[in-house]
Amino acid sequence: MAETKPTPQSSYDDNSIQTLEWNEHIRRRAGMYIGRLGNGDRQGDGIYVLLKEIIDNSIDEFSMGFGKRIDINIDGKTVTVRDYGRGIPLNKVVDATSKLNTGGKFDDVNFKKSVGMNGVGTKAVNAMSVDFYVASFRDGKCSFAQFRNGGNLEESGIIDTNEKNGTLIRFTPDSEMFNDFEFRMEFVEPLVKNYSYLKKGLTLVLNGVAYKSENGLLDLVQENMSETPLYPLIHLEGEDIEIVLTHGNSYGENIASFVNGQNTRDGGTHLAAYREAIAKCFKDFFKKDYKPEDVRQGIVGAISIQIQEPIFEGQTKTKLGSTYMWEKQIKNPDGTNSTDRGPTIRSFVNDFVTKKLDNYLHMHMEIVPVIEEKIKASQAEREEISGIQKKTRERNKKASVYNRKLRDCRYHYSDKLPKGKEDEADKSSIFITEGDSASGTITKVRNANNQAVFSLRGKPINCFKESRKKVAENEELNLLVSALGVEDDLDNLRYNNIIVATDADDDGMHIRMLVLTFFMKYYPDLIRRGHVHILQTPLFRVRNKKETAYCYSVEEKEQMVKKLKTGVEITRFKGLGEISSSEFVEFIGDKMRLDDVKLAEEESIPMIMEFYMGDNTMERQNFIRENLRSEEELEDVNI
Repeated sequence: MAETKPTPQSSYDDNSIQTLEWNEHIRRRAGMYIGRLGNGDRQGDGIYVLLKEIIDNSIDEFSMGFGKRIDINIDGKTVTVRDYGRGIPLNKVVDATSKLNTGGKFDDVNFKKSVGMNGVGTKAVNAMSVDFYVASFRDGKCSFAQFRNGGNLEESGIIDTNEKNGTLIRFTPDSEMFNDFEFRMEFVEPLVKNYSYLKKGLTLVLNGVAYKSENGLLDLVQENMSETPLYPLIHLEGEDIEIVLTHGNSYGENIASFVNGQNTRDGGTHLAAYREAIAKCFKDFFKKDYKPEDVRQGIVGAISIQIQEPIFEGQTKTKLGSTYMWEKQIKNPDGTNSTDRGPTIRSFVNDFVTKKLDNYLHMHMEIVPVIEEKIKASQAEREEISGIQKKTRERNKKASVYNRKLRDCRYHYSDKLPKGKEDEADKSSIFITEGDSASGTITKVRNANNQAVFSLRGKPINCFKESRKKVAENEELNLLVSALGVEDDLDNLRYNNIIVATDADDDGMHIRMLVLTFFMKYYPDLIRRGHVHILQTPLFRVRNKKETAYCYSVEEKEQMVKKLKTGVEITRFKGLGEISSSEFVEFIGDKMRLDDVKLAEEESIPMIMEFYMGDNTMERQNFIRENLRSEEELEDVNI
């Protein structure tokens, strides 16, 4: 074999080593700092992370006792945030907003229980903004600076001002990075509301509308309740902790969690401790060995804790990773270093719930029978359903149905993966398809490390209209639950992404609705936690002799036809099975397009299902007529 010589492109020498400026590193590796970029269509898109990073700094000022008002204005693509705290030290305005690892939150004196601890957030906003302006006001003096993409354009030095103390930041995210983004108030308003619930006494004014809460978490849960609780909400407060809980008749658990004002929508150690403590407290109070899942079935609530120097999993701070309430390094008399720790979050939450909730139950004995009746009803239903599901699984196992329906992957969300493979858990996905043709196509091109395929046969049962027992006897849904691993606890979920992949025709849409109805009724937390998605597949293939493009809408198709100009051939895909496996690999890889299935806290699941899956009411008929697209809009046109 001839020796392979390295090409100039593959040479590795001194010139291969680069040193990036701080802002260029952030712009090139934006995902390290803010997660995904996006264009504002999704709640977790980067522009909302940028907004939150700035507001968090103002929230931290309030938490330390400075400033009772924050003004937030969004004018098109530009955001202005003004707080009335202490203001950034005037000689450090530029450093605090443009030098990484520079900030006032590295000690536990000036910011004891802040959200941001790494001196990164404001710098990321600066680097990713085409225009960034910061002004600090302190005791009649002011200092301001202007930046573009993190590069300093102007700074004032210290000048006189009549402004009240505080900080003003104005920024416009880069449209090229965020795909011609748009701020959507449906995501911004809940963010601001949550801040008001978590910081009693703080007024946040968003585009002229003031938000303020007098009762903290109690207001949050009450205003977001979509059903009548079985008993009045229990609201308990202590130093560095606040909890709310009640029960409803819906399935699953709906518990919001927060750390230092940060909405940890993916939970973490504090939520796990709270769920454990609730189950233990009720078991001990009733002196009966109730299963945790029976105690928590239908529970609605929230927990908020304040800790020093929280450790979040990822810069977007949606999951708490801290083990202790506080932890710091100390120097011993002999010159060595050691770690001084406070109580574990688990023991702190458990001790608080055990004492306070137990006392509350003894003082409000009128709600005790209601709670125990709910637990017993959940227990009886679980035992009946569990027996039915077990028989169905055993029957299917004998017939080898399970192996034919699930093409599993190697790594799963619930696995403790070896070093270097941790990302595989987050990427783990299961495609729920209709029929053997589509599942066969996806199976051929999937990544077997982290992508599984589950094949539905026909249309699942309409769970909205049927009893829980009838649903449990359904072979398709029973096997789906088993494949997901959520028979006993959602924490055992085997795939981070549950992707419904059906054809873009009437039957495909119907199957999609039936699957989503099943999740909404019996596993709503899978949706609330952001695990459920819908796969977008192309409607058209547009190509000429030189180029091939796949288009997901009529508009995209028309634009591509104009671009290719001559010799254009258009193919209209009506089913996943029509797309060859060689083509399909593009649609479930890095360029995969997913629509998130979203469920706001205040939305009523019964009302949603009644509208979409109930009787064919005139209201639904009118909705369909108003939103219906004609077949002609989706068919090919002669070019």
